[in-house]
Amino acid sequence: MAKKIDKTNAARLLDRARIAYELIPYEVDESDLAATHVAEQLGEDIARVFKTLVLKGDRTGHFVCVIPGDREVDLKAAARASGNKKCDLIPMKELLPTTGYIRGGCSPIGLKKPFPIFIHPTATDFDRIYISAGVRGLQIAIAPSDLIAFVKATVSELCA
Repeated sequence: MAKKIDKTNAARLLDRARIAYELIPYEVDESDLAATHVAEQLGEDIARVFKTLVLKGDRTGHFVCVIPGDREVDLKAAARASGNKKCDLIPMKELLPTTGYIRGGCSPIGLKKPFPIFIHPTATDFDRIYISAGVRGLQIAIAPSDLIAFVKATVSELCA
């Protein structure tokens, strides 16, 4: 019998909005929280596994970038997309108090406060992508169009 998966806040929000998704558990390796590890655990192409990064701009404050797991955010591109002159990733110690999520479990759904969200255009190349469900060890498989509409994301080039 399959182990019952506890719903996360992100999953409950999707349920409330009647958006189709699937919760997919994976083995967590505390020493390797990289998206590449998640993709290997899921047996999925890394291009479908997206990571959620929180940045702070010099003009607009905090914003979120959702990018493919094997890519790095281009700070100049992220600043342009978000209307900032410059931006940087927030320090790890600020992640939980700012978003309500921990490293390796940050989801673009159910953030503590509404932040502008930007998603990489390659998300739209797939019928479904994987994002964190809000805890380590659990991913949400969702249609990118549903995610973009739900979080009111802007599709924008964010990687070098």
